[in-house]
Amino acid sequence: MARLAVLLRGVNLAGRNRVAMPALREALGSAGYEHVSTYLQSGNVVLSSASSAERVASEVEKLVAEAFRLDIRVLVRTRAELAKVVERNPLGKVVRSPKLYQVTFLESAPSAEVLRKLETAAAGKERVVHVGRELYAWHPDGVGRSKLAAFMSGKGLGVTATARNWTTVTALLAMTGE
Repeated sequence: MARLAVLLRGVNLAGRNRVAMPALREALGSAGYEHVSTYLQSGNVVLSSASSAERVASEVEKLVAEAFRLDIRVLVRTRAELAKVVERNPLGKVVRSPKLYQVTFLESAPSAEVLRKLETAAAGKERVVHVGRELYAWHPDGVGRSKLAAFMSGKGLGVTATARNWTTVTALLAMTGE
């Protein structure tokens, strides 16, 4: 059984796509997943499964649609993949606050054109680095006012994506080791 981080996109943000984490844990447990736990209220789940990450993503999307009547995209990373994300940490020497450092998890790599747009959107001291299926972004003046963060959270990337701050990423990694 592999430990997986399951990331639901756009859950419990600004009163939209409400999913109670206890109900989500119960639904996932009832669906046969083991050792289900959640982190915070924003769709971060760690569970054990013998299925592939891709299959778990598809199954959880269907489960959320049926149980909560929501069309939510789901991305999944194995413990090993999440460990690599943390190990890489390409902006670690620049970052001063883990809450302003985000990792955007992508369904697949973005196009070269999108990557050029990201670099252009980064203003001032902001930085963005692309590695595989992740984007690392440092927003020293805050995420809420960042044009880069706004671009990354919309449909401009051309692929399904969901962002987590560094504190959440490292907490999820720790949870996958439990």
